[in-house]
Amino acid sequence: MSDVVVFEQLATAGDAFIGIARLNAPKSLNALSQEMIDLLLPQLRAWAADPKLAAVWLEGEGERALCAGGDIVKMYESMQPVGERNHFIEHYFATEYELDYLLHSFPKPVLCWAEGVVMGGGMGLMQGASMRLVTATSRLAMPEITIGLYPDVGGSWFLNRTPGHTGLFAGLTGVHLNAADALFMGLADHFIGVDREQVKAALSALPLSGDDDADAQHLHDALVALRGDAPASPVREQFDAINAACEAPTLQRVLDNILAQAERDKWWSRAAGTLSKGCPMTTHLVWEQLRRTRHLSLAEAFRFEWVMSVQCAMHGDFREGVRALLIEKDGAPKFRHHTAAEVTAEDVAAMMVMPAPQHPLADL
Repeated sequence: MSDVVVFEQLATAGDAFIGIARLNAPKSLNALSQEMIDLLLPQLRAWAADPKLAAVWLEGEGERALCAGGDIVKMYESMQPVGERNHFIEHYFATEYELDYLLHSFPKPVLCWAEGVVMGGGMGLMQGASMRLVTATSRLAMPEITIGLYPDVGGSWFLNRTPGHTGLFAGLTGVHLNAADALFMGLADHFIGVDREQVKAALSALPLSGDDDADAQHLHDALVALRGDAPASPVREQFDAINAACEAPTLQRVLDNILAQAERDKWWSRAAGTLSKGCPMTTHLVWEQLRRTRHLSLAEAFRFEWVMSVQCAMHGDFREGVRALLIEKDGAPKFRHHTAAEVTAEDVAAMMVMPAPQHPLADL
């Protein structure tokens, strides 16, 4: 269905308009499908070239989610047999990362209404926006450790830019972040205290003209005027403890440190619980991705991630994690390794081998 993304134009008090892109699959919490990607890419490129476009507004249908992640059910269905190259997976990740990169590099402001659930692929979209708006219901996470993947969609870039070791902690534990956490970690820009229609009405009243600097200032001032009081931030409150746990020079020591504080409080207990039940290979992938991509450009980070993501689909843990969580829902994934200590350097190295003769993102 071509209506999985709805495109609209929001008129303003000036000569320019705001382009609205709405993910329209509320039953799946707006999970990012290949068809959505195929619709978003050409429309965003057309808007980027339109002198009458002042900004893009990205949102999800309904109040429950901007986007709960990628279309991992479709990925699961394609990952058989394990160990072979997979055209769907290779194409999906290439175009998803191309979309994320386009948002990061978009020439006009991109406003993202990050209400409700924003996870995985949704985080990739949100973090590409230049004005990331969170609300009292925002719940952000990179929970790939539960399914045998890792924090992709640019996680190599944005988790490396959070304060202290909070990015590593978030990647290892899949911890759910509220709006205040997102602001503290640099993953959001404005906490909005009114509903989205009020925000759109305020933006529509702006004298936007297509002048980049003037329009950006008008948009910023309008959003500042609509800010509310964010809730408390558990990450901020736990910042010293997170840094103390994650500053160790080896992955195993970091894992031990996090798990040793499982009884610290309910918030930490949930984070440690997700880590303890998660995929052992994922812990190594998070550790390696943040170490190896620390000084890479954004394009280089996406190229690095494409290789690891495709390898995850070829090595079985990813499919098994999706099976246990979303398909058969038995909550008992049989990952290839029982503990992180069982994962060898050779196992990790295999996840970094280029799986195709040519890289689809070579031209980013």
